[in-house]
Amino acid sequence: QEQLVESGGGLVQAGSSLRLSCRASRMITSTFWQQNMGWYRQAPGKQREMVATISRSGSIDYAESVNGRFTISRDASRKTMYLQMNNLKPEDTGIYTCNAFTAQTNYWGQGTQVTVSS
Repeated sequence: QEQLVESGGGLVQAGSSLRLSCRASRMITSTFWQQNMGWYRQAPGKQREMVATISRSGSIDYAESVNGRFTISRDASRKTMYLQMNNLKPEDTGIYTCNAFTAQTNYWGQGTQVTVSS
């Protein structure tokens, strides 16, 4: 029973844009609003790292490497979180996974592959 499903990854050239989506189709809207959410990525041979997070109160944080290029947002009416990625670089390549957690629950998606060619 998947709680989070990502989509939007792909193979693009450097300088391109992609928008990732993370849909929490099984959550009711009030539960969605309670979630602290974020995007994480894992490059080949490297540890998973935080890309961007958005708390239940709306506070946003970005990794320094993506600040100014990526934008995280969410739409409660669609129960979906987004990651708009502009000016992509080869070092942005990796598996992007979304996360949603509260004090009681912690959900991870299956991930979507983003590959940026130079």
